[in-house]
Amino acid sequence: MFDDVAPKYDVVNDVLSMGQTRRWRRIVVEAMDVKAGQRVLDLAAGTGTSSEPYADAGIDVIACDFSLGMLKVGKRRRPDIDFIAGDATRLPFADNTFDASTISFGLRNVNEPKKALAEMLRVTKPGGRLVIAEFSQPVVPLWRTMYTEYLMRALPAIAVKVSSNPDAYVYLAESIRAWPDQDHLAAWLQEAGWESVSYRNLSGGIVAVHRAQKPTAPAAGPAAGAAALANHTGPVAKLRRNITRPER
Repeated sequence: MFDDVAPKYDVVNDVLSMGQTRRWRRIVVEAMDVKAGQRVLDLAAGTGTSSEPYADAGIDVIACDFSLGMLKVGKRRRPDIDFIAGDATRLPFADNTFDASTISFGLRNVNEPKKALAEMLRVTKPGGRLVIAEFSQPVVPLWRTMYTEYLMRALPAIAVKVSSNPDAYVYLAESIRAWPDQDHLAAWLQEAGWESVSYRNLSGGIVAVHRAQKPTAPAAGPAAGAAALANHTGPVAKLRRNITRPER
């Protein structure tokens, strides 16, 4: 499916997001706060649009995706970036390889997203940062209703006109609607072993940017994170006291 939409993928995303995609990606780059000479994993990188700012800044970025069609389009456009095919739940990298890891609008497409979070923890260096941008749940009820109507009605109709594979965007709408909210994703991060979890809502919660850090102590990892999560009682909402949420 992703191979089919690769040639027009970035253009269609700009149209469907009404131009917001570039702003969201810019905020992700700022949140990563990486410097020249550091190494970054850009997972679910697709055609490499999200990887380009790092490469342009002299950062060693690896664009990793499971879609060969996407990677081929990206490599033709940016031969200077390393594009590597890989499964997010079984990353082809050694432990503690990257100074920071990121995934934008791809985590919900992974069959086992919790396993992907654990894999990104494994390949990130102790003290390294993780930044995730993903569609989420609008925080204002009226805005949430309007957004849901757009997803299920307007988005597929627009995709018919601008995409070579409209069915892929029907899947996109359905996957966004089914995706957990901001607090649930934050809880998954803690469960995987990440610490200092926070998130920022963009565009009223249509997108949330989650940030986390890999513990510096070697004993802290997925098992330790799961144990810490188990110490909390009640629903995910009880975890909010451990999660900072900056203003828009």
